[in-house]
Amino acid sequence: MKAMNKVIVVTGGGSGMGRALVLALVSKGARVAAIDLNEKTLKETVGLAGQHQDKISIHVANVSDRNAVDALPDAVIKAHGAVDGLINNAGIIQPFVRLNELSYDAIDRVLNVNLYGVIYMTKAFLPHLMQRPAAHIVNVSSMGGFFPVPGQTLYGASKAGVKLLTEGLYSELLDTNIKVTVVFPGAIATNITQNSGVPIPTGAATESSQSFPTTSAEKAADTILNGMERDQFQVYIGNDAKLMNFLYRLSPKRATRFMYNQMKGLLPS
Repeated sequence: MKAMNKVIVVTGGGSGMGRALVLALVSKGARVAAIDLNEKTLKETVGLAGQHQDKISIHVANVSDRNAVDALPDAVIKAHGAVDGLINNAGIIQPFVRLNELSYDAIDRVLNVNLYGVIYMTKAFLPHLMQRPAAHIVNVSSMGGFFPVPGQTLYGASKAGVKLLTEGLYSELLDTNIKVTVVFPGAIATNITQNSGVPIPTGAATESSQSFPTTSAEKAADTILNGMERDQFQVYIGNDAKLMNFLYRLSPKRATRFMYNQMKGLLPS
């Protein structure tokens, strides 16, 4: 689905990849409903849009709050008249600890934002998307959604849920007007650690974490939108995600050990 003249909902639009998606979409001629918990950063996104500011509406909401999400379609349609696309981008990581040390509060928070947030948003907007002549749903999973990363096991489980949710949705909607894309970013240069309330682990700047260069949020947004406009089934962002996909398909056990050796320096001893 081409972005021009479409109304696209973007979650996590106040920073990082979400902000880059909002700005890239309006530059392509789309109108955007930007959703985020943080009103201040949403307004900053609008300010960065320059001459395209009038194409953006902002909606302060927690995607893990089902009641808040259920109110969003009416608000978006009131602002823009319709809704043609949904990009479920909002997500958080877990503290860099093994599952045994991960608190249930952290587990609930990651699952609620990363998985239930996508479910709630999709369920809320799907009836409206089905009424459009062409529509698209883009769900952002992660390299960690198909490849295990030690210290992010629960995060990976939530993103693996997004992967299969999206692929199942793709199958269910094959005979409809709605296209579906799942995105697997590798390491993206954003402030997700800060936004997740996760302390930067000791050793994060060591050689092990520098083995995979990051992709800029702007480049990631361009790749996602290119995938949407080409109706791609899957989109991989960054050489790290592409390489890990290849290695994991080739030998899952060896690839898992490889990633452990790369990341073990970030884990508490």
